[in-house]
Amino acid sequence: MKKQPERPVLITDAARSQGDQLRSRQIRYVTMMSVRAGCLILGGVLISARVPLLPVWLVFCVAGMVFLPWAAVLIANDRAPKSKAERAADAAAREERRQAALERGRADAEQHFTVVDSEVVEPPPAAPQESARIAEQRRHPH
Repeated sequence: MKKQPERPVLITDAARSQGDQLRSRQIRYVTMMSVRAGCLILGGVLISARVPLLPVWLVFCVAGMVFLPWAAVLIANDRAPKSKAERAADAAAREERRQAALERGRADAEQHFTVVDSEVVEPPPAAPQESARIAEQRRHPH
């Protein structure tokens, strides 16, 4: 199987650097946690101001304080989705590794499982005098 040369990556197709991705995730995390702190402060102000429909407002503030940290961590740990080119490159690499593993498996199978086919052949029966002579030679070697 002939290996195809890899296509060069154009700079316009390049993914954002890891540093840029980390920075944007940090900004999203800090923004969401700031909104959470705002919910806490707003809840305190609403209680002291005795506004109408206070329970409804407090439910929204508490929901924000409980939900936002969970969402912020999930979003901060998420990475950008892969592009079609990245997914295609990953699939090609997986297929190449699979083919290499199959070839190694075939080579291993040929090495380790070589079968030698043989039959045990009995010598033809010797004449009685011949058998006695062979037995005598075995007992008294020269």
